Amino acid sequence: MGKTGPLSSDWRIETLAGITTFFTMAYIVVVNPAILSTPGTGIPFSGALTATVLVCFLMTLLMGVYADLPFAVAPGMGINAFFTFSIILGGGVPWQTALGMVFWSGVVFVLVSVTPLRESIARAIPAHLRSAAAVGIGLFLTFIGLKNAGIVTGDPVTLVKLGRLGPEAGLFLLGFAVTLWLLHRKSPFAFLAGILAATACGWAFGLVKAPDRWFSRPDFSSVLLRLDPMAALAPALLPTILALFFTDLFDSISTFIGVSEAAGLLDKDGNPRRLREGLIVDAFATLGAGLFGSSAGTAYIESSAGIEMGGRTGMTAVVAAFCFLPCLFLAPLAGAVPAYATAPVLVLVGAFMFRSVPRLPTANLEDAVPAFLTVVLIPLTFSITQGILWGFISHAALYLLAGRRREVPPMMYGLAAVSIALLALQHR
Repeated sequence: MGKTGPLSSDWRIETLAGITTFFTMAYIVVVNPAILSTPGTGIPFSGALTATVLVCFLMTLLMGVYADLPFAVAPGMGINAFFTFSIILGGGVPWQTALGMVFWSGVVFVLVSVTPLRESIARAIPAHLRSAAAVGIGLFLTFIGLKNAGIVTGDPVTLVKLGRLGPEAGLFLLGFAVTLWLLHRKSPFAFLAGILAATACGWAFGLVKAPDRWFSRPDFSSVLLRLDPMAALAPALLPTILALFFTDLFDSISTFIGVSEAAGLLDKDGNPRRLREGLIVDAFATLGAGLFGSSAGTAYIESSAGIEMGGRTGMTAVVAAFCFLPCLFLAPLAGAVPAYATAPVLVLVGAFMFRSVPRLPTANLEDAVPAFLTVVLIPLTFSITQGILWGFISHAALYLLAGRRREVPPMMYGLAAVSIALLALQHR
């Protein structure tokens, strides 16, 4: 794996970055199995938890060792909801068959990824849409952080409103202040210190309930390799497999591009560094998730927390991967870090990603409107994919209307056509 400075400094910074990435996304160890085991799916929580940890550990490790990138991999939020509520509960598909669908979407994913096609797709995306994705993801992270802190909450009339500024919000502000103060002092412990300060105070004031048990045995029997790939090939299910494939495709591409753009992880041509290798790992994360017993895995935007801490090589991902491994046995402890303790990290990282705003275009409507739609639809739809889809469609359509159709590469028109088809599949 690449080195960016003195060995001792690299190890220290990359290790702290990997631990920080783990803490900002450790919630997935509890949240993903909770979603997958929603009453009615038939998926046991213990099996889904083990599957989640396997995806996180093995695929994040592969991202570090093979792709040499500081991205962590886990079952995607949004994709797991699609898998649970749309396919199993909404479509009446047995969970074994649904896992088979994830597997086949992963097979297609891998076949596309080992060819230049997927990388060509990523490189066809205009620079201003890449910057827009970075800004949109930053707003998305900020919204999640404020929601986790209770500062923003739902409202049946106005959709969102200011939440109750209770103890959780106070501890969020404490963690935020500690993190910001240490960032100002260039401390590599900034994010970790903020998380630990808020968590420790939460324990002290009784706001965090101690787990009922400290250890749990891995469940390797209930969902591991229980998929039904043959039933998943029923003709009626093929459009949904296609939807899974393209949803994961655009989600991962937008994450790589958005985070790489914001963090400066770019090659000499301005493209995300080692993009092809990263996309191949992301594809295997989907295939592997179907085998392990989870919804599709993807690179996580929370990786930007570790990248902001200085993580620049695969060592960050390797450290994060091994942090997940004990969760096979210590899952209750992983869930003991409250959401409001990691919320300051999400908000601050969102602010850092917002630095891409100066690169957004304003001169021409055909450039400004697609960028604007990408930025606002990512947080407003709670989906990175939706922002990207509408950005692609509006970019191609407005360039056609402006008489600049020859300035758009054929691949971009193909992406716009696929985006329209995917939206139609989602709303049929």
